[in-house]
Amino acid sequence: MDERGLREILSGNLKRYRGYRKFSQAELAEKLDISIPFLSDIENGKKWVSPRTLAKMADVLGVDAYELLKPEKALPDNAAGIIEKYSGELYEAFGKTLAKLKNGYISALGDG
Repeated sequence: MDERGLREILSGNLKRYRGYRKFSQAELAEKLDISIPFLSDIENGKKWVSPRTLAKMADVLGVDAYELLKPEKALPDNAAGIIEKYSGELYEAFGKTLAKLKNGYISALGDG
């Protein structure tokens, strides 16, 4: 993988984790002590970061640094077929699990 590929991975992961934490670009840039335009360039795959900045990003976002450079795994091509094939069993298992949770909750209410 080349540098451009790594920048694209970092870009996507950074945007995703920033979204999870509900940080605006301005908030994250301030926490990282970098400018908003620089953060924007990172998120658009135009700029790279120093190891120090990468470590600080990970710390602020509450993830390990490698998570920011880890490619997102796509579902296998046959995932839809697998889900369709086993959908009956999945629905049945899900229904049973919900019923157990409901019964346990009702029992807990009765005990209290």
